[in-house]
Amino acid sequence: MKAWVLRGQAPIQRHPLTLARLPRPEPRRGEVRIKVLACGVCRTDLHIVEGDIPMRRRPTVCGHQAVGVIDALGSGVRRRLGERVGVPWLHAVCGTCADCRAGRENLCAKARFTGWDVDGGFAEWMTALQESAYPLPSLYADAEAAPLLCAGVIGYRALRLAGAADRPGGLRRRGELDSRQGRGSFILGLYGFGASAHLTLQVARGLDCSAYVFSRSPAHRRLARALGAAWAGSAEDRPPKALDGGIIFAPAGGLVPKALGHLRAGGTLALAGITMSPIPAMDYGLIYGERRLVSVANSTRQDIREFLALAARRRLRVETESFPFEAAPEALRRLKEGKVRGAAVLVRTGPPAI
Repeated sequence: MKAWVLRGQAPIQRHPLTLARLPRPEPRRGEVRIKVLACGVCRTDLHIVEGDIPMRRRPTVCGHQAVGVIDALGSGVRRRLGERVGVPWLHAVCGTCADCRAGRENLCAKARFTGWDVDGGFAEWMTALQESAYPLPSLYADAEAAPLLCAGVIGYRALRLAGAADRPGGLRRRGELDSRQGRGSFILGLYGFGASAHLTLQVARGLDCSAYVFSRSPAHRRLARALGAAWAGSAEDRPPKALDGGIIFAPAGGLVPKALGHLRAGGTLALAGITMSPIPAMDYGLIYGERRLVSVANSTRQDIREFLALAARRRLRVETESFPFEAAPEALRRLKEGKVRGAAVLVRTGPPAI
């Protein structure tokens, strides 16, 4: 099979990925093999490729928003051949530590992740644990379903951490949307407007939220308004009202003091990236007033199940820019340059290699 292999980290412009032929993987006990049809290209993939976070194995096949069909079963597996599934970032956890027992498996110190600890979806085939291969809502095409698996799920978790669900009119029970749409009493700021934020905005509109979007890209601000943002500007702009909560998607530490300055007393700012450039020194007054700063660390299996169920009930508009499988480096380069509208997705354009 063909796969994009990372043997050493370097800026994407220096071509660190190699298109190689590898043996088709065979599923082990408890695993399924998946013929990959599409795979989302996440900023975390770019961080792994360029060395912003360390490699966990060498070589590595990145990609953790994989959509495909099960075509082989390992021993002890009860899944259906031909079933369409999605494989997200979280691969496995220990299941016995204090965090796992408390339902915080996203914080498990022994957690393993797709495309980082195990080979991911930048390949024609991959394997996954059967419990890490999730049935997907049928109303989404393969390329549309891929960003739901990380961009959508992380945005969903970030919404809860930012406080958008913790009041009357929010998520009445986990995974349920309020029936009211549009402008609401909770003002949510979204900083950076790519794959995750454009889905998070739509979920927020199903809550009692008004979404204010901050982006340096005029094209991204236009998309935000088309998707229902109540206001869109740059991070240098002062929003019309103070924010009740905020989410920073861009990996730019310099946004933190600016976003805190937009936040009302008692509000929460969630940082949704796996890494970020240094946060500059800032006045204590930006935090004073019981403002909270919290990171979003991975997601739990429950988050994934809840968000996919939500996406099945409410048709989200998934903006994608598709790239042929052979153009993975180009997709990563365009992502780095902020030139992708919505989510970048690799799609299979021809028959698989044998």
